[in-house]
Amino acid sequence: MIELLKKNEQVYGEFNGGEIYENKPIGFPGESSSSKAYSNLFYWAHASAKVDSTIGLHPHKGFEIMTFVLNGSIKHYDTLIDKWIELEKGDIQLIQSGSGISHSEFMKKDSSIFQIWFDPNLSKTMYQEPKYEDFKAKKFKTINHKKLFVGKNAPIKIESENVEIYELFLDDNYKIKLDKNFYYSIYLINGSAYLNDIKLEANDFIKVQNETVLDFQIEDSCCFFIISSPIKTTYKTYI
Repeated sequence: MIELLKKNEQVYGEFNGGEIYENKPIGFPGESSSSKAYSNLFYWAHASAKVDSTIGLHPHKGFEIMTFVLNGSIKHYDTLIDKWIELEKGDIQLIQSGSGISHSEFMKKDSSIFQIWFDPNLSKTMYQEPKYEDFKAKKFKTINHKKLFVGKNAPIKIESENVEIYELFLDDNYKIKLDKNFYYSIYLINGSAYLNDIKLEANDFIKVQNETVLDFQIEDSCCFFIISSPIKTTYKTYI
């Protein structure tokens, strides 16, 4: 099954009167019936800034929260390190919020990010010490079209089980064999293509399950952001 969610079908959100605006492939509980959490993938937002803008201090608890800088630069502050740190295009931030951490973000004009939340088994992580780490873009290498962030032999290790995260850069047609024990969640960052005969454009989101192969037919050079996560987790998730 391949489910397509166009940008205008995703959840819309904004901060500071629209200075920062979001399209959310996976919204918070209650935001949308067509864009709900599944597997250990809890939330996914694509945020962009029209002007320099700051999201004030706010708390997190239990979840693993990853921020991927797609364009421009951002700064972030949290109560664990008690200072502002700048991240640029290609950098990644990981917050393992544990028993609790508060966090603030500044987005520079024309910057954009993914913020993605994972459920690592809240019955355990809610009682763990919070952790924080930044990863610079130079840590991630592209090999055979694929830039791996999380997974086997990847630079980033998270507690949420059996998750792989990577970017896939394609100029020509390409096929990927799939494991039916996993969801494949795909966001087209740029370009245009067909996936198993479904037309895809920039900012489209695709949820794939119970398929054996992905057949990408490329029209314009594409960057796909892909997360594989288990159909069934060994622990009870929040949703």
